[in-house]
Amino acid sequence: QVQLVESGGGSVQPGGSLRLSCAASGFTRNYYVITWFRLAPGKKREGVSCISALDGSTTYADSVKGRFTISRDNAKNTVYLQLNSLEPEDTAVYFCAADVNPGTSCIGTIHYPDIYDYWGQGTQVTVSS
Repeated sequence: QVQLVESGGGSVQPGGSLRLSCAASGFTRNYYVITWFRLAPGKKREGVSCISALDGSTTYADSVKGRFTISRDNAKNTVYLQLNSLEPEDTAVYFCAADVNPGTSCIGTIHYPDIYDYWGQGTQVTVSS
């Protein structure tokens, strides 16, 4: 059974940084993607960034390009999301999710959260002065 556990959230001032971690376990194949989503009060769930386990390719939402960086440590089975230049609008609960469907990729999938099979419990990020 795939399990995802997020950590690293917290409260920072605007312009600050955080690094989120998504510890993954239970994968039996290497063709899956992990995407970070976020959910803010009163807003729709938004795909933030995706990374492919197969080839390491990545995608980003326009709202975070140049500020957030996704990466992976295969030895630790962990995906990271580095959040820099944080803005109050980045305040949300951040979730990592895995899509394990054969042939999946990061192309376009961050816009379709319903296709993701496994989700973590989320970690709160609050950006406020």
